[in-house]
Amino acid sequence: MHSGLEQLLVLQDRQQKIKQIQAEIKTLPIQRDHLEAQLAASAASVDTLKQKGRHLEMDRKKLELDVGTRAETISRLKTQQYQTRKNDEFQAIGHEIERYENEIRKLEDQELEVMIEADKLKAEIEAADKTARATKESISRQLTDLETKSKTLESRQEELAKERDTLASKIDGDLLHRFERLFNSKGDAAVVAIEHGVCTGCHMKVTTATAARVKTGKEIVSCENCGRILYNAG
Repeated sequence: MHSGLEQLLVLQDRQQKIKQIQAEIKTLPIQRDHLEAQLAASAASVDTLKQKGRHLEMDRKKLELDVGTRAETISRLKTQQYQTRKNDEFQAIGHEIERYENEIRKLEDQELEVMIEADKLKAEIEAADKTARATKESISRQLTDLETKSKTLESRQEELAKERDTLASKIDGDLLHRFERLFNSKGDAAVVAIEHGVCTGCHMKVTTATAARVKTGKEIVSCENCGRILYNAG
């Protein structure tokens, strides 16, 4: 094989690895955002339940206050009832007292329902809190792993970049420029094998003359279809 081809293949290997690492590094912020979104959603779920719990407590206190207000009114009406000497007034106050007592019973029923709902909600909050803590611990570990992975990839990228620069410095300038142009434009590989007379880059058959020139390994030969540099796979 032509010495220049051997150098290009090694260089290409390094550049492909660098490209793969760069692509992987780009996904890390997306993964991080996804994990942080999960964490926020978990916390928001607990906050929503706790907010509901606060509303229930406010409702309970309001009902309790309403009961107290009516109880005071009943106490005042009873005092008036005992002080009156008129039978019709006594009965009218009695009806008022009865109406307030009915209201109190309804309010107490509502208060009981709120308390039952609050107890159920308390259990839900405890379960959600437990899940949220586990989620937070899991995501914290995953975020730490991502940070470690990011540093490892960046370190590996730096190593490969140094290797790539060292290799590139030993390659003929014109050949290197040609390789770089092809590598950047094709997006996958600038140097590809020829197998059974077919370029493995574009999967098109090359001429017999081209295949013969590649097989001799004495010169740098390009595919007449895609322009990639060819080497003999056999």
